[in-house]
Amino acid sequence: MIVLEGGFGPNDEKAPALRLPDELWDSENDDALICQAVRQETHDVRTFVLRPVIPRRIRFQPGQFMTYAFEIGGETLHRCYTISSAPSRPDCISITVKRVPGGPVSNWLHDNLKPGMQLKALGPMGAFTCYAHPAPRYLFLSGGSGVTPLMSMARTFHDLGEQEDIVFVHSARTPADVIFGEELELMSRMSDKFRFVPVVEGVTPLAPFIGLRGRISSTMLEMITPDYLTREVFVCGPAPYMAAVREQLARAGFDMNKYHEESFNFDALPAADKSDVVLGEAMLEAAPDVKTYKVEFSKTRRAISVPENMTVLEAAKRAGMRLPSSCTQGLCGTCKSKKLSGTVDMHHQGGIRQREIDAGMVLLCCSRPTSDLVIER
Repeated sequence: MIVLEGGFGPNDEKAPALRLPDELWDSENDDALICQAVRQETHDVRTFVLRPVIPRRIRFQPGQFMTYAFEIGGETLHRCYTISSAPSRPDCISITVKRVPGGPVSNWLHDNLKPGMQLKALGPMGAFTCYAHPAPRYLFLSGGSGVTPLMSMARTFHDLGEQEDIVFVHSARTPADVIFGEELELMSRMSDKFRFVPVVEGVTPLAPFIGLRGRISSTMLEMITPDYLTREVFVCGPAPYMAAVREQLARAGFDMNKYHEESFNFDALPAADKSDVVLGEAMLEAAPDVKTYKVEFSKTRRAISVPENMTVLEAAKRAGMRLPSSCTQGLCGTCKSKKLSGTVDMHHQGGIRQREIDAGMVLLCCSRPTSDLVIER
């Protein structure tokens, strides 16, 4: 937060002076963020501006995310949200969230989070960032709310006056669903190194549109930027969107070493299919000496058998259970759960704090049982 010092009235002799905090915010020691502002982006997308309760600067790389803890209906739900703001403005961060029908967290945010309210957060985390892949030319491809990490990158390049050549192609259902459209258009007008190209699937009478329509294709990319095969490509959007982009680029002969995508799925974990169950049974039959442990879930009153060489989350999926999860790598913290009894072998990548581990919390995606367990789920 920027603190103003000095007078504010018309008769004050001393002009206001800016004082920026020197210390960095560290979520390991202070996990509280306060909502500073709420901004409506489209009819179903809002941006929430957050800052440390005690003024601190937040250091992150454009494209990274934070994991948040939400107290909803007497239960703690963890979700990952990409930072949509730029690290060049480090006194606040913002998350931009689309209201998802039936989504417990996105609907709670839209209906309840107001300035002055506090959240708990862990991070920043993630390797999806242009800082890790410097290049003279970039192609940003986003679909729907997948625009957020790429917006953070675009804002960073713009704020710092960088001279990389960037083409930003954003796909949306209608013109009214284009997130950050006006800001991206302004950035495009202000720099000859940045070009924004919105693509919509359809139009409505109240939202006329002059531009590209349809779904992203190699033909469309060739028309937008003929040199797209030579650019560093960053992609984020719904899973089908990213799969289509991957397929089209590979078919066109693109060097996939220059392809980067945000692979988290922030929606509900898909139900395990029958092939997974068959595979799990085959693995157990092939390794009869592997110990198995009983894992009970106290709230749902389910109990499953988990081999010692399999994570609790993977075994639960194969048993047809639906548990919250995103990264499956111990990074995001979405599957964080309370261990009521038993022991596990957990190898995480920063998605949980030591004090949480000391309090009995575990990440199911990277925890293998070393005894029978009871999990509060």
